Amino acid sequence: MATGHQGEGQGADTPWPEGVIESDVPARLDRLPWSRFHWLVVCALGITWILDGLEVTLTGSIAPALRESPVLAFSAREIGLANSLYLAGAVTGALFFGWLTDRLGRKRLFTLTLLIYLLATAGTAFTWDLPSFALMRFLTGAGIGGEYSAINSAIQELIPARRRGWTDLVINGSYWVGAGVAGALSVVVLDPRLFAPDVGWRIAFGFGAVTGLIVIALRRHIPESPRWLLTHGQGAKAEAIVGEIEARTQTQGLTIQGETPKARLKARRATPLREVWEALFRTYPRRTALGLVLMAAQAFLYNAIFFTYALILSDFYGVPSDRVGWYVLPFAVGNVLGPLLLGPLFDSWGRRPMIALTYGVSGLLLAATGLAFRLEMLDATTQTLCWSVTFFFASAAASSAYLTVAESFPLEVRALAIAVFYALGTGIGGVMAPWLFGVLIESGSRADVLGGYLLASALMLLAAFVGWRFGLDNERKALEAVARPLSWHDEDGG
Repeated sequence: MATGHQGEGQGADTPWPEGVIESDVPARLDRLPWSRFHWLVVCALGITWILDGLEVTLTGSIAPALRESPVLAFSAREIGLANSLYLAGAVTGALFFGWLTDRLGRKRLFTLTLLIYLLATAGTAFTWDLPSFALMRFLTGAGIGGEYSAINSAIQELIPARRRGWTDLVINGSYWVGAGVAGALSVVVLDPRLFAPDVGWRIAFGFGAVTGLIVIALRRHIPESPRWLLTHGQGAKAEAIVGEIEARTQTQGLTIQGETPKARLKARRATPLREVWEALFRTYPRRTALGLVLMAAQAFLYNAIFFTYALILSDFYGVPSDRVGWYVLPFAVGNVLGPLLLGPLFDSWGRRPMIALTYGVSGLLLAATGLAFRLEMLDATTQTLCWSVTFFFASAAASSAYLTVAESFPLEVRALAIAVFYALGTGIGGVMAPWLFGVLIESGSRADVLGGYLLASALMLLAAFVGWRFGLDNERKALEAVARPLSWHDEDGG
C-alpha cells in the first residue's frame, strides 16, 4: 500500500506553507469499494437535508395555522416575508460558514452549523410575534446554509469518483424525506382535536430540534476530509484516516484494487480571497456562469412553489390546514424517487445530457401544470399529482446543480465556491420567490399565479439549454482531474 510523506526535514503534521506533501491518499479514496463507511457518510450527512426539508415543509404546511393562530395571525404576505428571511439567513450563513469551512475544516463546521440550527429552530417554537418569528427563521436558515458548504464538500471528497454523482444526488434529494415526515407530522399537530391552534405548530418546530440531536451522535463517526488535511500540511492524519477506512473495508470481505498514483501538494494554512476570485472568474469563468444559472433557476422554482404549497391548496381548493400534510406526502415521494432512480444515469450516461434532460422536462411539465391550473382543470388531488411528476425531474435537476458546483472547482476553494453559488443562486432566484408568490396568491387571481409558474418554467428551460451547451463531462473523473488543486506541486517545483 502506498504511503504519503512530506518534504525533507519536516515533521509529519507541520502546517508550513512552503512544504511539499507527496501522497497517494486521493487515489486510495477513489479506489475504495462501496462499504459500510460510505453508507455512514450518506446517512449522517443526508440527515442535514432531511432537517432542511423538515423546516421548509413545516413552514409551508403550517402557513394556514400561522394565519389562524390567535397570537400570530399572520397574513399571506407576512408568511412570505418570514420565508424569504429564512432564505436570506441561509445565504448569509452559507457565505460566512463556507469561508470558515475552507479554513477550519469540514468536520468542525458541520458540527457548529448544526448547533446553530438546533438552537434557532427550538427558539422558533417560543416566538410571539412577526419580528421574533422572522429572527428565528433567519438564524435557522443561517445554520442550514452553513451546512450546505461543509457537507457538499465532504461528500465530494470522501466518495469514490465512480459513485460521486449518484451519491451527491441521493444525499441532496433526502431533503424530501424530511418533507414527507413534516407533512405527516403536520397532520397530527394541526389537528384541532388534539392541539389548540397556537400549540400544534410550536410542537412541530420543537420536533425538528429534537431530531437534530440524533444527527450529532451520527456525525461523531464521520472523519475530517483527508484531502483537506493534505492541503493543510497534516499528511499523517490523512494517512491514518484512509488507513482506518481501508482496514474496515477489508474486514467486511471487500477487495481493494486499483492503482494509487501519488500527488504532490504544497501545504498551506489558508487560501486568500484573491485566489478564490481568480479561480471563479479568471480560471473557470464558464463553470462559474454554468453554476450560477443552474442554481438560480432551481432556487426560484423550488422556493416559489414549495413555500406557498399550502396556500395554493387552502385558498384555491379549500383544503383545511390540518389536511395539507396528506397532499405533501405524494409530492415528497416524487422528489425522493427522482434523484434515487435518475442518479445512476449521471454517472453512466453523463452529467451534461442528464442536466439538460431534467431541467428541460421539469420546465415543460411546470408550464403544462400551470395552464391546467389556470383553466381550472385540476382539483387538489390532480394538482398534487401533476406537481409530483414535475418535481420527480426537478428534484434531480436541483441536486445536480449542487453536484456541478461542488465538483468543478479546486479543493482549496470548494466550500466557499458552493457558498457563493448557493448565495447568488438563492439571492437571485430564491429570496424574492416566496414573497412574490405570496402576493400573487393573495390577489386570488389564477392568471396572476400562472404568470409566476411560467416565469419559473422559462428559467428552467434556460438552464437546460445552458447545461447542454456549457456542461462538463465530470462523470467518473477524480476531483483532481476535474479541477487541479491550487496547491498542486509540479515536478519542476511549480
